[in-house]
Amino acid sequence: MSQSQHSGMHMLNPSNYFYFLLSFVCASFSIVHAAELVRITPAQIKTLGIETAPIQASANANSQHLPGEIVVPLDQARIISAPQSGLIDQMLVATGQRVKQGQALAHLSSPDLVALQRDHLQALSQQRLSQNSLNRDAELYKDGIIAERRYLTSQSNHAEVNALLAERRQALKLSGMSPQAIKNLETSGSYTNGITLSAPIDGMVLEQLVTAGQRVDSAMPIYRIAKLSPLWLEIHAPTQALSTIQLGMKVSILNSEAYGKVIAIVPNVNKLDQTALVRVAINNGTASLAPGQLVEAQIAQPLNNKSTSFSVAKSAIVQINDGKNANQTLIFIQTKDGFEPRPINVLNNTGLQTFISGDFVGTERVVTSGTAALKAKMQGIGANE
Repeated sequence: MSQSQHSGMHMLNPSNYFYFLLSFVCASFSIVHAAELVRITPAQIKTLGIETAPIQASANANSQHLPGEIVVPLDQARIISAPQSGLIDQMLVATGQRVKQGQALAHLSSPDLVALQRDHLQALSQQRLSQNSLNRDAELYKDGIIAERRYLTSQSNHAEVNALLAERRQALKLSGMSPQAIKNLETSGSYTNGITLSAPIDGMVLEQLVTAGQRVDSAMPIYRIAKLSPLWLEIHAPTQALSTIQLGMKVSILNSEAYGKVIAIVPNVNKLDQTALVRVAINNGTASLAPGQLVEAQIAQPLNNKSTSFSVAKSAIVQINDGKNANQTLIFIQTKDGFEPRPINVLNNTGLQTFISGDFVGTERVVTSGTAALKAKMQGIGANE
């Protein structure tokens, strides 16, 4: 080779060199693009067990199955307890019965109640005497017959008696006597030896804690009643899932028509299992649920990606880790000429389904079985076989 020829090879015109390089890159891209389509015969499809399924459009990405417990909201539960020590001589409702506010639940006989009624009638009698004395002294003081000091003393005594009467009346209320029963006591002077316990709210009897004929102490629980709609679902969510959960997200309960929304995320992690409490208000389908029931739930997480999201079987996801396509995630789409590997973004995983986004129209068929064989053929493994 002459020196002039050698020099010409190293002194290419810059513009000619650019077009040469561009032509080489385009030719290389064409080769790679042509190699992307995995061509395979119908016989090979059957032999390799390749199966497809339609891609599913999705508006939400559901979380994994999360365990939770159905509980009664705090303001919807009541404990009916014994206001006085005594004997439960009658039980009028049982566990599982629905009750209305004011409905009689049980009857308690109590000797202590008799003493409270006696003290109340004594205070009432003192109040009436004090009122008469105050009225008389007011007239005498007006006529100048008694000194002002005596009139003021009568006023003070009357105030003390009124306070005592109010105290005794409040004791009767706390003992379980209704305002009407107290009024009847004050007008007739007739004692009652028992108290009828009534339902404070509409609801269902969840527990009957004593039986007829049983002696009880003051404040001992007798019934537990609760309103069962709406209900709460308390989910124990792993800490790694908390970043994707927001207030207001829709939550559905598996194997049930019940659903609701997230109303609280408690910022306190259980150190034993590294979970945090997520509270859900269940307003729909509560008839199929019961307090204490353990369930599995899914939280529907709205996707913020502008592109349409889709759902595919988890088995359809393929990871490519070779030098050219390191850490690339894709699925195989069936075409008339073969199978096209198409890159995707994984949004979420739940059970056997994966939520993805990518360049899809929603009518594609996705390879769900035999992806390993297609991946190997795409990478040139076993190409000469």
